[in-house]
Amino acid sequence: MSGFQKGAVLGCSVADLEHVHAIVTRAGTSFAKGMKILPSERRYGMFAVYAFCREVDDIADGDVQVPDLAEALQEWHRRIERLFAGEARDGLDRVLLASISRFGLRQEDFAAVIDGMAMDAAGPIVAPDEATLDLYCDRVASAVGRLSVRVFGDSSPEADRVAHHLGRALQLTNILRDLQEDADRGRLYLPREMLVRHDVPLDSQEALYAVGLDPLARIMAVRAADHFREARRAMKRCDTVAMRPARIMAASYRPILTALSRRGWRHPDVPVKPSKAGRVLRSLVAYYR
Repeated sequence: MSGFQKGAVLGCSVADLEHVHAIVTRAGTSFAKGMKILPSERRYGMFAVYAFCREVDDIADGDVQVPDLAEALQEWHRRIERLFAGEARDGLDRVLLASISRFGLRQEDFAAVIDGMAMDAAGPIVAPDEATLDLYCDRVASAVGRLSVRVFGDSSPEADRVAHHLGRALQLTNILRDLQEDADRGRLYLPREMLVRHDVPLDSQEALYAVGLDPLARIMAVRAADHFREARRAMKRCDTVAMRPARIMAASYRPILTALSRRGWRHPDVPVKPSKAGRVLRSLVAYYR
């Protein structure tokens, strides 16, 4: 925070900005480092969006102790409603409120993220139907994208299209990568219709050893690749500078899908390790393109 004067970023106090930054830092991810490419206002706007997502995700995953998960998430709905009525009660609220005002963030996108977390909080998701899986991907990934592209600097319909496709591409890649981890938590995010079609059991653990898992997962991988491609097409019709973080995210994630497809899903417990040099190169190309 050195170099900032009180109120210099988003009209927020240094204490509030540091509070939001601390939430991001505690998450232990590389997110803060990745957002360094953004100007300070947009960077702290993204920190606020990330902190919001982190808080509701921690509730859904049971990482914070609350008497009632559903009620805790419902309280976040009320909290977002208060923010859009202009009421802020703590540091995160104040930075979120400033970001909502500065970047034109939409209430329905915050609400969608909370509803996505509520889907997980309601109990392990196991073999959802296609429509439910798509809704889940929209809520937990594409809705975050719709908030993010506005902070990045593009609120056009094409930017929403980037969020739609890139969110689904990233979430499907996560699902295909984390089959073993999800199974250990009693979760199976692959669509019921395809599981039945490929004779894959609807049980999360048994599905991992089914002969039909590999061809099923390869079809899902093609879907994810299609979303990456459509996101890329939409990016070309958006503000070039604003889409830089989205391009870098796509460039860093696409090799994971490639590595998964190369490994296959006959042994989904075997981790994949995309070439670090390749990821760096793709990110550099995406930055300057």
